[in-house]
Amino acid sequence: MSFAKKVRFRLEYFGLWMLTTSVHRMPFKGAHALGKMLADLAYHFDKRGRETAHQNLAVTFTDKSPDEIEQIARDSYRNFTRTVIDQLRSRKLTQENYLDHVTLVMEDEEAMVNAQETGAIWVTPHYSNFEWIALIMGFRGCKFTVIAQDFKNPSLTELYKKNREVSGHTVIPQKNALIKLLRALKSGGHAAFLTDLTIPPSKAATVIECFGRKTCVTAIHADLLKRTKLPVIPGIAIPLADGRYEMRGYRPLTFDEDATPQEIAQACWDVFEPTIRENPAPWLWMYKHWRYLPDAESSDNFPAYAHASVKFEEIVAKNTSSTST
Repeated sequence: MSFAKKVRFRLEYFGLWMLTTSVHRMPFKGAHALGKMLADLAYHFDKRGRETAHQNLAVTFTDKSPDEIEQIARDSYRNFTRTVIDQLRSRKLTQENYLDHVTLVMEDEEAMVNAQETGAIWVTPHYSNFEWIALIMGFRGCKFTVIAQDFKNPSLTELYKKNREVSGHTVIPQKNALIKLLRALKSGGHAAFLTDLTIPPSKAATVIECFGRKTCVTAIHADLLKRTKLPVIPGIAIPLADGRYEMRGYRPLTFDEDATPQEIAQACWDVFEPTIRENPAPWLWMYKHWRYLPDAESSDNFPAYAHASVKFEEIVAKNTSSTST
């Protein structure tokens, strides 16, 4: 590693450590006010992310005015920064105080209890505080194995890893993750996935319909379901005006024996889309959700950054063939 990179890594860690120390000493309202200020700065200076958010929103909400699009994009930054601030404060959560910060709404409490015994596959989107919804389930007795992408700076990876493990979870890197997850699930453990995580077209990917257009997402949770037959339980975090969250758990999804990975991934996403459509700001609109442009569809329905991909078309064709047989 070069000297310049070492210096940069240390400065990055020091900056994050200072921010973490500061927000730990603040009340939640003060920390969220700081997050809002940082979000507004990010929105102003992050030209690429801001343009991506505007493109995504414009093709999704064709009935909204430019001013409405801009407000949702700005609020998306604010919600994400609030999630980051709360993630840095995760070690302040305990078994005794977590209910001070969340309201739990469970559609099927019995299924949650049963899942503690059998293990389960838990899914959520990049919506609001997706970090804490996993932590809260840890305090309720479901210890997850979670895949997390490493930062280029190892010291940042370690800091975030400790925050994500505060309620008993185990964070693993992407390398050989499927084997580790399968082993954990078969021994009665739990695994958590972000169902809207877009990835390049590959064996680990499938294509789903997301707000009326195709996108390439991870299919690992679908693969694990096929191998383990464990329940798939969706959940989502809803931000509340007082700075708390409503953690909403849905009934386990059911699938036919011959359900394809695409059908499983699509069913997971379909649980969340109505909530996101109703209150879009907490989703990560600055993220490139629709990177690939299907040949059969008009480019007018896609953001400008979308591009053609042969491998993407192969997955689309495979899904179409599976559906028709």
